[in-house]
Amino acid sequence: MKVTQICIGRFHHFHLARQFEKHGLLREIWTGYPRLKLKDEGGIPKAKVRTFPWFQTTYMARGHVGLDRWQSINANWAWWSHVTLDHHVSKHIKEPGVLFALSGSGLKSGRKMKSIGGKFICDRGSSHIGYQNTILHEEYARWGLNFAGVDARVIEKEQQEYCEADLITVPSRFVQNSFIQMGVPAEKIRKVPYGARLDRFTKAGSPPSDRFRVLWVGSVSVRKAFLDALDAFRAFKHPKKEFVVIGAVEPQMKHLLRKKSTADVTFLGTVPNIELPRYYSTSHVFLLSSIEEGLAMVQGESLACGCPIVATDHTGASDLFHDGKEGFIVPIRRPDLIAGKLQQLADSPELRRSMSNAAIERVARLGGWDKYGDEMADVVGEFSSANPQSTASDTTSC
Repeated sequence: MKVTQICIGRFHHFHLARQFEKHGLLREIWTGYPRLKLKDEGGIPKAKVRTFPWFQTTYMARGHVGLDRWQSINANWAWWSHVTLDHHVSKHIKEPGVLFALSGSGLKSGRKMKSIGGKFICDRGSSHIGYQNTILHEEYARWGLNFAGVDARVIEKEQQEYCEADLITVPSRFVQNSFIQMGVPAEKIRKVPYGARLDRFTKAGSPPSDRFRVLWVGSVSVRKAFLDALDAFRAFKHPKKEFVVIGAVEPQMKHLLRKKSTADVTFLGTVPNIELPRYYSTSHVFLLSSIEEGLAMVQGESLACGCPIVATDHTGASDLFHDGKEGFIVPIRRPDLIAGKLQQLADSPELRRSMSNAAIERVARLGGWDKYGDEMADVVGEFSSANPQSTASDTTSC
């Protein structure tokens, strides 16, 4: 069966499209991105990249004209970006195959594909949307912030996708468990961890010997629990430590950061992707304290550059590396434990070097995106086999 993909942006789906193309499975990939933004996505025939950018492109540009300040506008704009893309793709589905859609973008298209004898895979990159909504409410309240919640329309649509899909693919054990906790049958969920771009992320230097450098790559946000990371950095002891932060600071965090000491913290803002290997390679440790993520790909990038990781167990970390070997994995909301792991690495250069070497070896064994592509090709192949895996119709009542 040929695969039609839908992804509102890029995320990991273009990596997957290249893999499907290598396996001779790709029919086309649809995105809300403008074609101009996809010039660097090689390995996919141009004719198979289809765009419907009219809502998503303007949504991405809303900040340039000051429209990102109004929550109601943002929510409606994002909603219609997904709905219109899904509707547009559904009209172009003519032959049976596999519809592989990022969650939130494939309900109508999935129904259309199933109506003509095809299959529908819902690909969810984060925890179950109901679980996600609950844990984010808790986290915002923890810091005295109001959280409007995930758009109720989005929750309803995604949960309907989970129900009607023949299979739900997820990237980590954490995400898998969130679905099971929310009542989705375990047999309907397939865990396939993401890879890393081994062609781009390799060791490109060494950390400085006159200081201890902690690296952050990602948005400075409540969801990523940046304040826990900052508290942990403040708590561990070193005569010359620094915290290099790469990523945009979300508006609600700016107020909270004014109440914290940011001495020895350097906020670099966004950095071109091509420059990231140098930052990973010249840092002693990469820190990720997120409350909720599917499988943060920055972890694979860090490992590939020989940078050990301290991450929470809600980041997909356990599907990428072993606790105590290539880095450390700690529970969420425990800056004290994070500080303790940073202290271990700062006090033991030999431990850090051992973890750095183990990180590079680990990524090499993981196989980059090729292994991910092989596993996803096997998933698609099951739908063409004589005894395909159980589908939504016989596992879940919608």
